[in-house]
Amino acid sequence: MLSKDKVDNPFLDMGFDIRWSQLTPDLVKPAISTALSEAQQRIDAIGENKALSFKNTFLALEAATENLTLAWQKVSLLDTVCNSEALRLAHNEMLPKVTEFWARIPLNKQLWKTLKRYAESEEGKAHSGIQLRFIDETMAHFQEHGADLSQEKKIRLEKISQALAEKTQKYSENVLDSTNAYELVIEDEVLLDGLPKLSKEQARRDALRKGYGTERNPKWRLTQQMPSILPAMKHLHDEGTRRKLWEGSIRIGHTKKHDNTNLIWDILSLRDEKARLLGKDHFADFVLQRRMAQTGQLALAFVEDFYGRVKAPFDRECCELEMYSAECRGGKREPIEPWDSPYWSEKLRRDRFDFDDESLRPYFSLKQVEKGMFRIAEKIFDIRVEERPTIYCSLEETKKLQSSPPKNQDKAIETWHPEVRYYDVLNSCGDRLGAFYTDWYPREAKRGGAWMNSLRTGQPPNGADREPHLGLICGNLTPPIGDIPALLSHDEVQTIFHEFGHLLHHLLGDVPIKSLNGINVAWDFVELPSQIMENWCWDRESLDLFARHYETGKPIPDDLFTKMHQARNFHAARLTMRQLSFGKMDLELHLRYTDYNGRNLDTLLEDMLCSYQPPSKTKSPAIIRRFSHLFSSSTGYAAGYYSYKWAEVLAADAFTRFQAAGILDNRIGREFRKEVLSKGNSVNPGVLFHNFMGRNPKIDALLKQSGLKYYESE
Repeated sequence: MLSKDKVDNPFLDMGFDIRWSQLTPDLVKPAISTALSEAQQRIDAIGENKALSFKNTFLALEAATENLTLAWQKVSLLDTVCNSEALRLAHNEMLPKVTEFWARIPLNKQLWKTLKRYAESEEGKAHSGIQLRFIDETMAHFQEHGADLSQEKKIRLEKISQALAEKTQKYSENVLDSTNAYELVIEDEVLLDGLPKLSKEQARRDALRKGYGTERNPKWRLTQQMPSILPAMKHLHDEGTRRKLWEGSIRIGHTKKHDNTNLIWDILSLRDEKARLLGKDHFADFVLQRRMAQTGQLALAFVEDFYGRVKAPFDRECCELEMYSAECRGGKREPIEPWDSPYWSEKLRRDRFDFDDESLRPYFSLKQVEKGMFRIAEKIFDIRVEERPTIYCSLEETKKLQSSPPKNQDKAIETWHPEVRYYDVLNSCGDRLGAFYTDWYPREAKRGGAWMNSLRTGQPPNGADREPHLGLICGNLTPPIGDIPALLSHDEVQTIFHEFGHLLHHLLGDVPIKSLNGINVAWDFVELPSQIMENWCWDRESLDLFARHYETGKPIPDDLFTKMHQARNFHAARLTMRQLSFGKMDLELHLRYTDYNGRNLDTLLEDMLCSYQPPSKTKSPAIIRRFSHLFSSSTGYAAGYYSYKWAEVLAADAFTRFQAAGILDNRIGREFRKEVLSKGNSVNPGVLFHNFMGRNPKIDALLKQSGLKYYESE
């Protein structure tokens, strides 16, 4: 247990409600240093045990690192949502030490000897169920991460782990900093013709906030943040402005000061060396050995099989877009430039279906979407989501509140930013299963994209009170504009549902061993709960629970709903091929690093992916320099990006049971919660899927859902 004086450091306060305002950069080093020291002492004590038991070996190992994990998760979260120079320095100073600590655990000779001795004992062999799963998973993890290596190789493995942590952190910082460094200030309003009204107003307000223009003589600021660049690329009539934005996007991670090129090769080299040290021919096989795909070649075969299924419709869609563009321009058919592709694709979709995605925004106010999403989860999973009051204040304000707290202050939950919200999740009996924060809008101090994180993993009641889970979901969605609430695109609605699916996987976990709970599952299974949740963004019955006009309260009109569905699979092959190209790039680089090392990165990827990409006159620098999924952490989605498409197969297949029974059917929802969401990694994921479906997964449902089933006979 941490002593009282150490708990005075708020990073080491293990209470459920986090004192965010007190988590200052100067406290990071003393907190993490203390947590590291105490965790190491606990680990060393395991090796000193004479009479071994499950509790003083495997469970003791799990408990040994819990306080460190909780403290470091706070530091890591703040680094992603409240990044500052001081916090970055504090985080980066401790990152090598934390990385070294985790890398050394499976290399600890005495610890490994103790765990093996217990696992091979009569008592150890007698375990079954979750306890056996935990023993097997722990032993496999130790073996995979070098427990049986020579001392010389262990030392090298530690250095590789530290170098990977530092270089992937620098990669992330380069992406964030170069994204924030870009702005395009428009002075001539004509250049904004076509831009949706709300996006244009947001650009005007953003310019004012940065000191450009006045209320009388406005200017408009466009950035590389998704709510700014996406509508601009799809709707701006002016090709020159679209091109400038595209040129800005390809400079992310590719400017002199923030160039990720060498970092990419360094990271690939370190991963390859790590895999070979650990007895694998390449990093892909090292990463996938306990995932559903099992090997890099099988994962690549999955990607290439999918490629074969969509190549013909992909080529047709590319040809169709070129012909449409030529007809509209009154010119000859030719490859479409990358800055023109989103524009012509959106224009063709509008012409074909008389449908503009922007027409849906008034029906998707963020607050209504969240309420509806919670109602859907309540109906199908037997839970209740309740918002709690929140408070944001500075450290000085917090001190004042502590000395003279206002009425009901004890009920308010502290947050790291005024926009952050907080919710409790209860079961049907009113027991608190967990809680979560939401943080939805872009900020310069916040990383891009959307994600879910766990902040605390709880436990079901087992002779004691239930320990609730704690998590968060973050994004970079369209923010509110003045008195107009945040009105989301349908894609953004799907993003919220996706991240909420991950969150439910965490919050509804019911495994008594924390490291087997929730999202601690095989990477190609972890996307199943998130992908399946997206389906409730398309059905009339579920949409009517939240898709209401923000002014009139009316649901989406029937004709607009019909058009939305007709346009759903527009150019599905192009979208699918884009995802497959990312999976192909990822697996090729991690399977064949030694073959590719030393080649020009852009030329290499152009050759590798030429048949996966639409024809273009202009050669685009590779997206890989800003592709944080692969290079922002030591492993992350490296050799695992195929998981998105893999999980789409699982999710589409699993959703057929909801479709057959009724998409809000509580019986199927309870079964999905019981067989999938609650089980975490306590059972092999293939078995979990089979238990829910009664069979192994089939690809047919996804092909049908994507509108690609028609092409199977070709």
